[in-house]
Amino acid sequence: MKTSDFDYDLPEERIAVRPLPGRQDSRLLVLDRESGSITHQRFLDLPGLLRPGDLLVLNDTRVIPARLYGKKPSGAEIEVLLEEKIGDRTWKCIARGPKQNLEVDFGMGLSGTLAKSGDDAWQIEFNDDVRGHLDSLGHMPLPPYIKRMADEGDRTTYQTVYAEREGAIAAPTAGLHFTERLLSEIEGKGVGVARVTLHVGAGTFLPVKSENIEEHRIHSEWREVSPETAKMVNDTKSRGGRIVAVGTTVLRSLESAAGEDGTVSAVKGRTDLFVYPGYKFRVTDALVTNFHMPRSTLLMLVSAFAGRELILKSYGVALDSGYRFLSYGDAMFII
Repeated sequence: MKTSDFDYDLPEERIAVRPLPGRQDSRLLVLDRESGSITHQRFLDLPGLLRPGDLLVLNDTRVIPARLYGKKPSGAEIEVLLEEKIGDRTWKCIARGPKQNLEVDFGMGLSGTLAKSGDDAWQIEFNDDVRGHLDSLGHMPLPPYIKRMADEGDRTTYQTVYAEREGAIAAPTAGLHFTERLLSEIEGKGVGVARVTLHVGAGTFLPVKSENIEEHRIHSEWREVSPETAKMVNDTKSRGGRIVAVGTTVLRSLESAAGEDGTVSAVKGRTDLFVYPGYKFRVTDALVTNFHMPRSTLLMLVSAFAGRELILKSYGVALDSGYRFLSYGDAMFII
Protein backbone atom coordinates (compact mmCIF):
# COMPACT_ATOMS: atom_id res chain seq x y z
CA MET A 1 0.00 0.00 0.00
CA LYS A 2 1.00 3.62 -0.54
CA THR A 3 1.44 6.33 2.08
CA SER A 4 -0.76 8.55 -0.06
CA ASP A 5 -3.61 6.07 0.53
CA PHE A 6 -3.76 7.42 4.09
CA ASP A 7 -3.93 11.10 3.26
CA TYR A 8 -6.80 13.45 4.04
CA ASP A 9 -7.24 17.20 4.39
CA LEU A 10 -6.95 18.35 8.01
CA PRO A 11 -7.59 22.11 8.34
CA GLU A 12 -5.32 23.67 10.96
CA GLU A 13 -8.28 25.14 12.81
CA ARG A 14 -9.53 21.62 13.55
CA ILE A 15 -6.40 20.74 15.53
CA ALA A 16 -7.14 21.12 19.23
CA VAL A 17 -4.39 23.22 20.78
CA ARG A 18 -5.86 23.15 24.29
CA PRO A 19 -7.94 20.59 26.18
CA LEU A 20 -11.56 21.06 27.10
CA PRO A 21 -12.28 22.22 30.69
CA GLY A 22 -13.19 18.68 31.76
CA ARG A 23 -11.35 15.55 30.63
CA GLN A 24 -14.61 13.68 30.09
CA ASP A 25 -16.24 16.52 28.14
CA SER A 26 -14.98 15.41 24.73
CA ARG A 27 -17.18 13.94 22.04
CA LEU A 28 -17.05 10.25 21.16
CA LEU A 29 -17.57 8.95 17.64
CA VAL A 30 -18.63 5.31 17.81
CA LEU A 31 -17.70 3.23 14.77
CA ASP A 32 -19.12 -0.26 14.33
CA ARG A 33 -16.79 -2.26 12.09
CA GLU A 34 -19.35 -4.92 11.25
CA SER A 35 -22.28 -2.71 10.25
CA GLY A 36 -20.28 0.36 9.26
CA SER A 37 -22.56 2.54 11.38
CA ILE A 38 -21.30 5.82 12.82
CA THR A 39 -22.97 7.39 15.85
CA HIS A 40 -22.18 10.47 17.91
CA GLN A 41 -21.99 10.35 21.70
CA ARG A 42 -20.06 11.87 24.59
CA PHE A 43 -17.06 10.29 26.25
CA LEU A 44 -19.16 10.19 29.41
CA ASP A 45 -21.28 7.59 27.61
CA LEU A 46 -18.40 5.10 27.35
CA PRO A 47 -19.40 3.04 30.43
CA GLY A 48 -22.73 2.30 28.76
CA LEU A 49 -20.94 1.03 25.67
CA LEU A 50 -18.90 -1.49 27.64
CA ARG A 51 -20.18 -4.88 28.77
CA PRO A 52 -19.76 -6.74 32.05
CA GLY A 53 -16.88 -9.14 31.50
CA ASP A 54 -14.96 -6.82 29.19
CA LEU A 55 -11.39 -5.86 30.06
CA LEU A 56 -10.29 -2.25 29.65
CA VAL A 57 -6.51 -2.00 29.24
CA LEU A 58 -4.70 1.27 30.04
CA ASN A 59 -1.15 2.50 29.44
CA ASP A 60 0.22 3.77 32.77
CA THR A 61 3.31 5.50 31.38
CA ARG A 62 4.04 8.95 32.80
CA VAL A 63 5.22 11.86 30.64
CA ILE A 64 8.33 13.65 31.85
CA PRO A 65 8.84 17.41 31.27
CA ALA A 66 11.47 16.57 28.68
CA ARG A 67 11.76 19.85 26.72
CA LEU A 68 14.61 22.09 27.86
CA TYR A 69 15.58 25.58 26.74
CA GLY A 70 19.19 26.65 27.08
CA LYS A 71 21.80 29.04 25.76
CA LYS A 72 24.83 28.47 23.59
CA PRO A 73 28.15 30.16 24.49
CA SER A 74 27.20 32.85 21.94
CA GLY A 75 24.08 33.66 23.95
CA ALA A 76 21.77 32.25 21.27
CA GLU A 77 18.91 30.10 22.51
CA ILE A 78 18.65 26.38 21.79
CA GLU A 79 15.88 23.85 22.42
CA VAL A 80 16.68 20.28 23.46
CA LEU A 81 14.12 17.47 23.68
CA LEU A 82 15.23 14.53 25.79
CA GLU A 83 14.26 11.16 24.31
CA GLU A 84 15.69 8.40 26.44
CA LYS A 85 18.20 7.96 29.24
CA ILE A 86 21.20 5.93 28.05
CA GLY A 87 23.68 6.56 30.88
CA ASP A 88 23.93 8.05 34.35
CA ARG A 89 23.98 11.57 32.93
CA THR A 90 23.59 10.93 29.20
CA TRP A 91 20.38 11.06 27.17
CA LYS A 92 19.43 10.57 23.55
CA CYS A 93 17.99 13.86 22.38
CA ILE A 94 16.67 15.98 19.56
CA ALA A 95 18.12 19.48 19.31
CA ARG A 96 17.48 22.43 17.07
CA GLY A 97 20.72 23.58 15.50
CA PRO A 98 23.03 21.09 17.25
CA LYS A 99 26.79 21.09 16.81
CA GLN A 100 29.41 18.59 17.87
CA ASN A 101 30.71 19.32 21.40
CA LEU A 102 28.40 22.32 21.76
CA GLU A 103 28.05 23.31 25.40
CA VAL A 104 24.59 24.41 26.51
CA ASP A 105 23.77 26.31 29.70
CA PHE A 106 20.26 25.55 30.96
CA GLY A 107 20.51 27.70 34.07
CA MET A 108 20.29 26.83 37.78
CA GLY A 109 23.67 25.12 37.58
CA LEU A 110 22.71 22.64 34.84
CA SER A 111 24.71 22.38 31.64
CA GLY A 112 25.28 19.76 28.96
CA THR A 113 27.46 18.91 25.98
CA LEU A 114 25.97 17.73 22.67
CA ALA A 115 27.60 14.97 20.65
CA LYS A 116 26.66 12.89 17.62
CA SER A 117 25.62 9.32 18.30
CA GLY A 118 24.81 8.31 14.72
CA ASP A 119 24.17 9.74 11.27
CA ASP A 120 21.15 11.80 12.34
CA ALA A 121 21.17 11.04 16.06
CA TRP A 122 22.40 13.15 18.95
CA GLN A 123 22.99 12.73 22.64
CA ILE A 124 23.70 15.12 25.48
CA GLU A 125 25.87 14.55 28.54
CA PHE A 126 24.90 16.64 31.54
CA ASN A 127 27.05 17.84 34.41
CA ASP A 128 24.47 16.48 36.87
CA ASP A 129 21.55 14.06 37.05
CA VAL A 130 19.09 15.99 34.90
CA ARG A 131 16.03 14.32 36.40
CA GLY A 132 16.44 16.38 39.55
CA HIS A 133 16.21 19.55 37.47
CA LEU A 134 13.33 18.74 35.14
CA ASP A 135 10.53 19.72 37.52
CA SER A 136 11.92 23.25 37.67
CA LEU A 137 13.55 23.64 34.24
CA GLY A 138 11.66 21.22 32.00
CA HIS A 139 8.54 21.84 29.92
CA MET A 140 5.94 19.30 28.89
CA PRO A 141 6.78 18.04 25.38
CA LEU A 142 3.63 18.98 23.50
CA PRO A 143 3.48 17.56 19.95
CA PRO A 144 4.92 19.71 17.13
CA TYR A 145 1.46 20.34 15.65
CA ILE A 146 0.40 22.17 18.84
CA LYS A 147 2.04 25.45 17.95
CA ARG A 148 2.33 27.09 21.34
CA MET A 149 4.59 26.93 24.35
CA ALA A 150 3.61 24.45 27.02
CA ASP A 151 2.35 26.14 30.17
CA GLU A 152 1.87 25.07 33.77
CA GLY A 153 -1.59 23.68 33.03
CA ASP A 154 -0.16 21.16 30.56
CA ARG A 155 1.71 19.45 33.40
CA THR A 156 -1.69 18.17 34.52
CA THR A 157 -3.76 18.03 31.34
CA TYR A 158 -1.09 16.34 29.17
CA GLN A 159 -0.95 13.46 31.64
CA THR A 160 -3.45 10.67 32.29
CA VAL A 161 -4.97 10.46 35.77
CA TYR A 162 -3.52 6.95 36.13
CA ALA A 163 0.04 7.77 34.98
CA GLU A 164 2.60 6.08 37.21
CA ARG A 165 5.78 4.92 35.47
CA GLU A 166 8.01 7.72 34.17
CA GLY A 167 9.55 7.45 30.74
CA ALA A 168 7.28 8.84 28.03
CA ILE A 169 7.92 12.04 26.10
CA ALA A 170 4.47 12.02 24.55
CA ALA A 171 1.18 11.22 26.23
CA PRO A 172 -0.93 8.15 25.40
CA THR A 173 -3.63 10.59 24.40
CA ALA A 174 -6.64 8.25 24.24
CA GLY A 175 -6.30 8.00 28.01
CA LEU A 176 -6.51 11.75 28.59
CA HIS A 177 -10.33 11.57 28.53
CA PHE A 178 -10.63 9.37 31.62
CA THR A 179 -11.30 10.63 35.15
CA GLU A 180 -11.08 8.65 38.38
CA ARG A 181 -14.85 8.86 38.64
CA LEU A 182 -15.35 7.50 35.12
CA LEU A 183 -12.99 4.60 35.79
CA SER A 184 -14.86 3.80 39.02
CA GLU A 185 -18.15 3.79 37.10
CA ILE A 186 -16.65 1.42 34.53
CA GLU A 187 -15.38 -0.98 37.20
CA GLY A 188 -18.75 -0.78 38.94
CA LYS A 189 -20.32 -2.23 35.79
CA GLY A 190 -18.27 -5.39 36.10
CA VAL A 191 -15.64 -4.35 33.58
CA GLY A 192 -12.07 -5.32 34.51
CA VAL A 193 -9.24 -2.79 34.30
CA ALA A 194 -5.66 -3.80 33.55
CA ARG A 195 -2.49 -1.87 32.79
CA VAL A 196 0.48 -2.12 30.50
CA THR A 197 3.39 0.28 30.14
CA LEU A 198 4.65 1.66 26.86
CA HIS A 199 6.93 4.70 27.01
CA VAL A 200 5.84 6.79 24.03
CA GLY A 201 8.79 8.30 22.16
CA ALA A 202 9.28 11.18 19.74
CA GLY A 203 9.25 8.67 16.90
CA THR A 204 5.46 8.56 17.11
CA PHE A 205 5.45 11.93 15.32
CA LEU A 206 8.02 11.06 12.64
CA PRO A 207 6.60 11.30 9.11
CA VAL A 208 6.47 8.27 6.83
CA LYS A 209 8.91 9.27 4.09
CA SER A 210 8.67 6.21 1.87
CA GLU A 211 5.70 6.01 -0.51
CA ASN A 212 5.56 2.25 -0.09
CA ILE A 213 4.55 1.77 3.56
CA GLU A 214 6.19 -1.66 3.75
CA GLU A 215 9.55 0.10 3.36
CA HIS A 216 8.99 2.33 6.39
CA ARG A 217 11.02 1.43 9.46
CA ILE A 218 8.93 2.27 12.49
CA HIS A 219 10.52 3.53 15.71
CA SER A 220 10.87 1.12 18.61
CA GLU A 221 9.52 1.80 22.08
CA TRP A 222 9.99 0.16 25.46
CA ARG A 223 6.95 -1.69 26.77
CA GLU A 224 6.03 -4.11 29.51
CA VAL A 225 3.10 -6.49 29.86
CA SER A 226 3.11 -7.91 33.38
CA PRO A 227 2.24 -11.51 34.24
CA GLU A 228 -0.89 -10.22 36.02
CA THR A 229 -2.09 -8.32 32.95
CA ALA A 230 -1.29 -11.23 30.62
CA LYS A 231 -3.40 -13.52 32.83
CA MET A 232 -6.29 -11.05 32.93
CA VAL A 233 -6.25 -10.75 29.13
CA ASN A 234 -6.14 -14.51 28.59
CA ASP A 235 -8.84 -15.19 31.18
CA THR A 236 -11.10 -12.54 29.65
CA LYS A 237 -10.67 -14.00 26.16
CA SER A 238 -11.41 -17.52 27.41
CA ARG A 239 -14.67 -16.30 28.98
CA GLY A 240 -15.74 -14.53 25.80
CA GLY A 241 -15.16 -11.01 27.06
CA ARG A 242 -13.77 -8.23 24.88
CA ILE A 243 -10.29 -6.75 25.19
CA VAL A 244 -10.74 -2.99 24.92
CA ALA A 245 -7.43 -1.24 24.25
CA VAL A 246 -7.24 2.39 25.35
CA GLY A 247 -5.01 3.81 22.66
CA THR A 248 -2.70 2.58 19.94
CA THR A 249 0.11 2.14 22.47
CA VAL A 250 -1.92 -0.46 24.37
CA LEU A 251 -2.85 -2.22 21.14
CA ARG A 252 0.82 -2.44 20.10
CA SER A 253 1.82 -3.65 23.55
CA LEU A 254 -0.75 -6.43 23.62
CA GLU A 255 -0.37 -7.54 20.01
CA SER A 256 3.42 -7.66 20.33
CA ALA A 257 3.05 -9.92 23.38
CA ALA A 258 0.72 -12.41 21.68
CA GLY A 259 1.57 -15.77 20.16
CA GLU A 260 0.07 -17.15 16.97
CA ASP A 261 -2.89 -18.54 18.93
CA GLY A 262 -3.59 -15.17 20.56
CA THR A 263 -2.27 -16.13 23.98
CA VAL A 264 -0.59 -13.14 25.63
CA SER A 265 2.66 -13.70 27.52
CA ALA A 266 4.42 -11.44 29.99
CA VAL A 267 7.06 -9.40 28.13
CA LYS A 268 9.47 -6.59 28.92
CA GLY A 269 11.61 -4.81 26.35
CA ARG A 270 11.39 -2.91 23.08
CA THR A 271 8.85 -3.43 20.33
CA ASP A 272 8.94 -2.19 16.74
CA LEU A 273 5.64 -3.75 15.71
CA PHE A 274 4.28 -1.86 12.70
CA VAL A 275 0.55 -2.39 12.29
CA TYR A 276 -0.92 -1.53 8.89
CA PRO A 277 -3.71 -3.00 6.71
CA GLY A 278 -3.24 -6.71 6.29
CA TYR A 279 -2.17 -7.24 9.88
CA LYS A 280 -3.98 -10.12 11.62
CA PHE A 281 -5.17 -9.01 15.05
CA ARG A 282 -4.83 -11.64 17.76
CA VAL A 283 -5.91 -9.88 20.94
CA THR A 284 -7.68 -6.55 20.55
CA ASP A 285 -11.48 -6.54 20.14
CA ALA A 286 -12.27 -2.84 20.55
CA LEU A 287 -10.23 0.35 20.54
CA VAL A 288 -10.55 3.76 22.18
CA THR A 289 -8.44 6.21 20.20
CA ASN A 290 -8.13 9.85 19.18
CA PHE A 291 -8.12 11.16 15.60
CA HIS A 292 -4.68 10.95 14.00
CA MET A 293 -2.52 12.89 11.57
CA PRO A 294 -2.76 12.29 7.81
CA ARG A 295 -0.19 9.85 6.39
CA SER A 296 0.86 8.73 9.90
CA THR A 297 1.63 5.24 11.21
CA LEU A 298 -1.17 5.72 13.75
CA LEU A 299 -3.72 6.33 10.99
CA MET A 300 -2.40 3.19 9.29
CA LEU A 301 -2.89 1.24 12.53
CA VAL A 302 -6.54 2.25 13.00
CA SER A 303 -7.09 1.59 9.29
CA ALA A 304 -5.80 -1.93 9.82
CA PHE A 305 -8.23 -2.36 12.69
CA ALA A 306 -11.36 -0.95 11.04
CA GLY A 307 -10.57 -0.85 7.32
CA ARG A 308 -9.04 2.07 5.44
CA GLU A 309 -12.20 3.15 3.62
CA LEU A 310 -14.32 3.00 6.77
CA ILE A 311 -11.77 4.98 8.78
CA LEU A 312 -11.43 7.69 6.13
CA LYS A 313 -15.21 7.86 5.87
CA SER A 314 -15.52 8.28 9.64
CA TYR A 315 -12.82 10.96 9.62
CA GLY A 316 -14.77 12.84 6.97
CA VAL A 317 -17.93 12.59 9.06
CA ALA A 318 -16.02 13.81 12.11
CA LEU A 319 -14.64 16.81 10.22
CA ASP A 320 -18.10 17.67 8.87
CA SER A 321 -19.53 17.34 12.38
CA GLY A 322 -17.09 19.67 14.09
CA TYR A 323 -14.94 17.17 15.98
CA ARG A 324 -11.62 18.34 17.43
CA PHE A 325 -8.56 16.40 16.19
CA LEU A 326 -5.26 15.04 17.51
CA SER A 327 -3.80 14.91 21.04
CA TYR A 328 -6.11 17.33 22.84
CA GLY A 329 -9.06 16.50 20.59
CA ASP A 330 -12.10 14.23 20.69
CA ALA A 331 -12.14 10.44 20.68
CA MET A 332 -13.36 7.41 18.75
CA PHE A 333 -14.60 4.06 20.03
CA ILE A 334 -14.11 1.39 17.39
CA ILE A 335 -16.05 -1.79 18.10
